[in-house]
Amino acid sequence: MSGFAGDHRGIKSINSDVKSIDSGPKVRALTVDDISAALSAGMRDFRAAPTFGLIFGGIYAVGGITIFETATSLDLGFLVYPLAAGFALIAPLVAVALYEVSRLLERGETPTWDRVLAAIPHHGGRELGYMALVAVFGLIGWVYAAGFIYALFFGVRPVEFGDFLSAVVSTPQGIAFLLVGNLVGALISAVLFAVSCVSYPMLIDRDVDFVTAMITSIRAVVASPGPMAGWAIFIAAMLAIAILPMFLGLFFVLPLLGHATWHVYRRAVES
Repeated sequence: MSGFAGDHRGIKSINSDVKSIDSGPKVRALTVDDISAALSAGMRDFRAAPTFGLIFGGIYAVGGITIFETATSLDLGFLVYPLAAGFALIAPLVAVALYEVSRLLERGETPTWDRVLAAIPHHGGRELGYMALVAVFGLIGWVYAAGFIYALFFGVRPVEFGDFLSAVVSTPQGIAFLLVGNLVGALISAVLFAVSCVSYPMLIDRDVDFVTAMITSIRAVVASPGPMAGWAIFIAAMLAIAILPMFLGLFFVLPLLGHATWHVYRRAVES
């Protein structure tokens, strides 16, 4: 009987967990018009408080330049492209403060540095830290995968950046390397996008744990696969364009995408 009672309590606990997931934040199905409206609202927020966007975009750009210069100075030119691509994986984390700027503007309040910086530990706190670990582990996993793929095609010995670039664009081996690398990178990026596209702004906006935020993010993607896929591709394309001129385009692109992400979240997850 005691065993049966224990099993019964276990079943009740599982049912309770399932109900808590079912009763979580409700998500809406988005359309392309919703994404377009979120971009327009993001541009409006950027214009309303440009200083925040330019500073955080500048910090992100300086980080990218530092990574590029470090890789080339250590004769790790083969990691420049993976690092630049993987660098985009942590963009939602860098833009956390911009979500708070948009939140304040939405409420009709004036963003100040004190309020914006205080909101990160106050609203997200430890849960944002856990999400940061998810992003960092994703970036580390991508870099390790890129190193493994490089070794698979070119061996373990580093190749000078010029020779590597020439091989990549002019040999079947290099083209195969690009195809495999981009496919693996796309898979990792898709997983990280699914768990983070609304989770970061949600942690700023609500008192929820990071697991709930990630589950809600996945549900938002599942509810709107087409528009969310288009949003992910748009983010990747804009970041790629911003990175090409030595990361300087991030001064504009990061704040635009950061503010727009807040509005995608507000449209995807019911209040």
